[in-house]
Amino acid sequence: MRYHVRARFPDEGKKEEFLEMLTDGTVSALKPFGGEIAAAMRRAVRREGQVEWTETCYCGPPLAQERAAVYDRFFVDIRTETVEDFPGLEGESFWGWLGGGEESQKKQLQR
Repeated sequence: MRYHVRARFPDEGKKEEFLEMLTDGTVSALKPFGGEIAAAMRRAVRREGQVEWTETCYCGPPLAQERAAVYDRFFVDIRTETVEDFPGLEGESFWGWLGGGEESQKKQLQR
């Protein structure tokens, strides 16, 4: 299933920790969903005080494994909506806001 996800990232003090997990391979190593989380966070945007992203997930309830392993540690008020196609998302790059520049994105893509 494809989901449009909205959540808040309330603790700016956790930006560096989350980016580190995304770029050092910690998240990507989580099977079977880690690669999708890493890709989703590169696509994510910040808009109107929340983070939005798209993600593919086949578990029920939606994002159950992802939330238990990663998302609930950093996000609150997580809401999912089933979509047919991924919507175009507009806003500030969440990856950039976390501090992930081009170099950290290249590092992540190599994993």
